Amino acid sequence: MSLSPARVRLAILALALGGFGIGLTEFVAMGLLPNLAADLLPHVWAVSHEKANAQAGWLVSAYALGVVVGAPTIAALAARFPRKQLLLACVGVFVLGTVASAILPTFELVLVARFVAALPHGAYFGIAALVAASLMGPGKRGQGVALVLAGLTIANVVGVPAITFLGQNTSWRVAYLAVALVFALTFVAVAFLVPLQAGDPAATMRRELGVFTRPQVWLTLLLGSLGFGGFFAVYTFISPVATNVAHLDVGAIPFVLVAAGLGMTIGNLLGGRGADHHVMRTLFICFGVFAVALAGFALTAQHAVGLFAFVFLVSGAASALSPAIQTRLMDVAGDSQSIAAAINHSALNIGNSLGAYLGGITIAAGLGYLSPTWVGLLLCVPGVGLALVSVALERRNRKSGGADSELAGKVALDEDSVLDRTLA
Repeated sequence: MSLSPARVRLAILALALGGFGIGLTEFVAMGLLPNLAADLLPHVWAVSHEKANAQAGWLVSAYALGVVVGAPTIAALAARFPRKQLLLACVGVFVLGTVASAILPTFELVLVARFVAALPHGAYFGIAALVAASLMGPGKRGQGVALVLAGLTIANVVGVPAITFLGQNTSWRVAYLAVALVFALTFVAVAFLVPLQAGDPAATMRRELGVFTRPQVWLTLLLGSLGFGGFFAVYTFISPVATNVAHLDVGAIPFVLVAAGLGMTIGNLLGGRGADHHVMRTLFICFGVFAVALAGFALTAQHAVGLFAFVFLVSGAASALSPAIQTRLMDVAGDSQSIAAAINHSALNIGNSLGAYLGGITIAAGLGYLSPTWVGLLLCVPGVGLALVSVALERRNRKSGGADSELAGKVALDEDSVLDRTLA
């Protein structure tokens, strides 16, 4: 069935609304981290604000680990089912998990609720990316993926700052209930606006899991983990950096989040366009800009101008990686498209969890709130090396006529040009 351009736009808008809700539920903890720490860890807070903030960062790690577990599991089990019904099921879990996060009384229970709420994250984005790519048509896959992810990035421009302001002036629990309301609206929008799409009737768990036998898939997943590990090492602790390092008033935190959200939104759209032209070139450029931005943040964040400028650049470079990595995975996954689209978010959230955890360790060790930035830079550097390895393996496989030589040929011109310029 052919859809009108207006119907396609409405369907993608509904999918992006889900991304908006996910952006809220994933990132609102950063703006409200001190509020969460003070309320859920009062005894630790009374002794040391730094240690309480570091421990509250586990809520970010718990959400990230939920994504890691849920994405491949749901995608492998459910690839044969109709995509619209899967999207609705995912959004339903988001509603219940976010409400539970808001009403449970203890830190340990909220930690579990954040894990459960995250389980459908990767599956939702993976399925939504496939639906959007199908609706956009050939040659616009990267833009389709970027439009769905735009909901997440726009959430960081307007949604997260607004929810942070709400939580600061009421309670972090009220903030999470507001996020649950966004998911309820998403359920209605997807139900009415997204067209029916069949799953893959030939999909089996064995075939889907076969994606993990492909070295290029592992390399791409590692790229995503390292890139977003570097980003979340910084972003998890952005609130205390703003107040304790740049010495801004707590009321400035929403504006810092707006700067980050603008960077994410612009970076995501640029990354999607770049991925439609030269995937590997886009990845190299993003990692280069990311490394420079991290160093700039570490050196200038004690000043308001440096904080705002470099949080914008750090967020933009990291966010541009996402659609490029998603498109790369779709290129190298063969028939296992459903799980490939989902495990990208597992990889990104392994990075999220790792970055938040390592950043918390350095802060708890007394190295200061800017110490996670250097952790991020250390995670970023190997990403460039892995990208070079991926390109070199693709070239070698193509020349040797290996099993994936046909796949390699589809991206040959892009990767040869990148490798030649990089090694020159």
